[in-house]
Amino acid sequence: MTTGRASSKQAAAGPSVPAAISRRKVFAGAGTAGALAAAVALLPRKQAEAPPGPRAGAGAAAGDGYQLTEHVKRYYRTARV
Repeated sequence: MTTGRASSKQAAAGPSVPAAISRRKVFAGAGTAGALAAAVALLPRKQAEAPPGPRAGAGAAAGDGYQLTEHVKRYYRTARV
């Protein structure tokens, strides 16, 4: 006889009542989102290619590395203790 009552309660709730989200699912979703964000942050980024030719103000061929320019020499002179 209790089956009639249980089925009437289920029928009263109806199919339009959404199921409650459990805490476990919320934390699992947050952990997944965090892991995806970390993975995206660690992926290598494609760098924009530099236009061919000498760099503006470089005065030397690209890829020569560190250049001791007048500006740098002036800085070193003023930074002496």
